[in-house]
Amino acid sequence: MKYIITAFLALLLAVAMPWTPSASAGQIDQTFRNPSAQDTVNWLPKEMPTRRITYTNNSLTYGDLRLPGKSNLKGKAKAYPVVVMIHGGAWTAGYSLDYVAPLAEALTDEGIATWNIEYRRIENTGGAYPNTFRDVAAAIDYLRVLAPEYGLDLDRVVVAGHSSGGHLALWAGSRASILPSSRLYVANPLPVRGVVSLAGIPNLKDALERGNRTDVLTLLGGVTAAAAISLYPETSPYHMLPTGVPTSHIVGTSDNPWRVAITEEYVEYAKSLGDWGRIAIPVGANHFDVVDPCGPAWPTIVTEVLLALGEKPPNGNLNQSKFCPVSGR
Repeated sequence: MKYIITAFLALLLAVAMPWTPSASAGQIDQTFRNPSAQDTVNWLPKEMPTRRITYTNNSLTYGDLRLPGKSNLKGKAKAYPVVVMIHGGAWTAGYSLDYVAPLAEALTDEGIATWNIEYRRIENTGGAYPNTFRDVAAAIDYLRVLAPEYGLDLDRVVVAGHSSGGHLALWAGSRASILPSSRLYVANPLPVRGVVSLAGIPNLKDALERGNRTDVLTLLGGVTAAAAISLYPETSPYHMLPTGVPTSHIVGTSDNPWRVAITEEYVEYAKSLGDWGRIAIPVGANHFDVVDPCGPAWPTIVTEVLLALGEKPPNGNLNQSKFCPVSGR
């Protein structure tokens, strides 16, 4: 598989230094499956998670923790690096963490602990602003509680999210910029090492205006477009830059053009402010290809996650996850 975005020297440096993404964008030329939303209903992991754990006293706030059988990755003895996985679905209750469970399982097979989280969404009681954001924050910070019992390395936490979950992942990496006057402020958010956004939404204002995503207004509490402007500095990742947190973005050419455009613009703006960022654009990939561990995007996903953790990507055949847990493939 040919990567324009990642030169060999950059890979060597990434395993010895903090993650410093390349300045150039890239495209990956492969044949993709182009799964539909309906197809993802049949994406099932092979095994149950290590544990399902509630992280607040609300029954809708829980996560599936998966621990590797062993990890050959560098770092503290018996301390696993962690990927927090945030599912998408237009921030609505129509989607759950289930469809990204195979991706979480495949990453766990690479020696990474995964914390696949559920949270209150639009249509859930108490969902949307501020609680959707507060739940995601609480889930990430709850790793401090889980770390001693499960051997998690809190110095190596990366947040990954798909679609609207990509928005929330980028937001989570931006929490340090939230002012104390905000309803979303937390005094001591858990630092994250990086963010991997899979077909995410980095700019809520542009998603509304250029993508006609009126669900942005629902997410922000049913406000008007005019009222949303005052909320963007605490909810829209583009408007929260700079953050000092490296970000990697994967979005396919067969996704919505506005999504590709605002992702490219986010990366360029982040870099102009001194942040690290890069984007991979798989040619022919659609919205769900970028979370398919059995498809051509898998090498890009696992490479970006491992680089974000400060790890060397695996050698050998990366055509699909060796675990490839998706049922029926």
